[in-house]
Amino acid sequence: MIKVHKLTFNPFSENTYILSDETNECAIIDPGCYFSEERELLKNYIESNGLKPTKLWNTHCHLDHVFGNFFVANEWGLELGMHKLDLPTLKHMPTAATMYGVTGYQESPEPSYFIEEDTVIEFGNSKLEVLFTPGHAPGHIVFYSKEDQFVINGDVLFQGSYGRYDLPGGDFEVLKKSITEVMFSLPDETVVYSGHGNETTIGAERYTNPILM
Repeated sequence: MIKVHKLTFNPFSENTYILSDETNECAIIDPGCYFSEERELLKNYIESNGLKPTKLWNTHCHLDHVFGNFFVANEWGLELGMHKLDLPTLKHMPTAATMYGVTGYQESPEPSYFIEEDTVIEFGNSKLEVLFTPGHAPGHIVFYSKEDQFVINGDVLFQGSYGRYDLPGGDFEVLKKSITEVMFSLPDETVVYSGHGNETTIGAERYTNPILM
């Protein structure tokens, strides 16, 4: 069984997720730790729970989701995995940081491998299905556990809302299609762990989310 732990980091209140199982191996998804005390908080959680990080994955590469990539990669010797279509988003990080007045960040390393949609990724004894959900970012993917009934959703779907589409590579119609055809194909009981804000469920959003208006 996968345990999901959320830490909220950086000035954008981004949710970083640590997934672990009975092997004590863990995957770190979208590390947004920006301040030194946030990096220490992540490290302390991993050490105090006896976890061994083995994977570093990004759902997408907007700057608030990759602030901690450098730290995680170097602290635990991990290679970065992401979708190839989001490489321009990653390379846009310095420009985005300037736009938002963010300084002193650690620039993300380049990916060592690309994660393809409609494949399965693994850590420990656990497996996650990779679903392609562009619209917020061109190479956005989500990680779905059918067995444990949850999805690490990045910035596609939020509680009563949905991701921005006015950033470079964003597209409202593409995002709507990702939500209605991909996300809403998941069972109602699926817990949605979003990149910002509280958890929700597919069932709660399927009938009330404003993307449907």
